[in-house]
Amino acid sequence: MTMPSATPDLTPPDDLTLDDLAPRLIDAVLPHVPFDGWTPQALARAADDLGIPADRAALVFPGGAIDMIAGFIARADADMADTLDPATLASLKIRARIRLCITTRLAQAAPHREAIRRALAVLALPANAMRGARLLWRTADTMWRLAGDTATDFNHYTKRLTLGGVYAATLAVWLDDESDDQAETLAFLDRRLDGIIRFETFKYRLRESQARLPSLSRFLGRLRYPAS
Repeated sequence: MTMPSATPDLTPPDDLTLDDLAPRLIDAVLPHVPFDGWTPQALARAADDLGIPADRAALVFPGGAIDMIAGFIARADADMADTLDPATLASLKIRARIRLCITTRLAQAAPHREAIRRALAVLALPANAMRGARLLWRTADTMWRLAGDTATDFNHYTKRLTLGGVYAATLAVWLDDESDDQAETLAFLDRRLDGIIRFETFKYRLRESQARLPSLSRFLGRLRYPAS
């Protein structure tokens, strides 16, 4: 899910704070995850690659695997946002904006398919369900914000829940997709996005029709306080 920064941070790892060291460690641990999983062993190997003590690396992710995966996803969210051009997004319709967010995310994820598969297995554990849901929500929120969504009412929440479900389902298809140019994944994504658009259109029409209905409170107020 990560891509190299256009201007990499050349600060020696020993001079970085724990927060600043986290993305550097994520990059270093990814090549080891397919073999060792999201484990202390993989993190220790990443620390060795960076030339820092393993116990210092462990301080960066005190929760172990789930903290490493959270750092991985946070880095992916940031990379997606950095890659997408705001002017390009603004020129597209909302469906195309969301599609571009997801396809960009998948393209960035391509080198790390096995690491993602192992991450999803960890997130599927009952003890990690709530943390996984929050991470998925954050990714969906990032995508909607990149797409220009400014909703603050109940619609804000339904959009993110719906998109989170679409992204999670698309990711599951993508992991096993061996078709040319990810054709199966893209076809699946397009069907699910069509469903989102139909749902959002339905909600908009429902709100519009409700706005035109007579107000019960105003009607009762007139009964109590009739116009003179």
